Amino acid sequence: MSEWLEKAKNFLAEKVANVPMPEPSVTDVDLKHVSRECVEYNAKVSVKNPYGHSLPICEIIYSLKSAGREIASGKIPDPGSLKASDTTMLDVPVKTPYSILVSLARDIGPDWDIDYQLDIGLVIDLPVIGNITIPVSTKGEIKLPTLSDIF
Repeated sequence: MSEWLEKAKNFLAEKVANVPMPEPSVTDVDLKHVSRECVEYNAKVSVKNPYGHSLPICEIIYSLKSAGREIASGKIPDPGSLKASDTTMLDVPVKTPYSILVSLARDIGPDWDIDYQLDIGLVIDLPVIGNITIPVSTKGEIKLPTLSDIF
């Protein structure tokens, strides 16, 4: 009996390992809004759904790092779902307080930008399998707002 259960377990593990997953990629990170309290950036994430039915996104988790430090993080609960057999564009707003940006003054330098790494986790509910987190990461430079952007 235990031999049969072991074979069933191995069969199921092999099938789950070969299940196609949605494919996310970060297409752009831009300045969205400037206020007196924070700078808000917007990351555009493109997600290709290989399934013939829509998949609900439970939440989006994000972390923005610069100079080895986390400068912003958060969760977006229930952002919608992925379109069936199509590519869905998601907007991930990232708010960064000015106090943290000021502490990164050495990285900012004369070009008035910061080098960043943006890590995003899409928590998706796959039928039968359950919730899975699909990670996507990108690196680049973000221009900081000038006084003319604020006023």
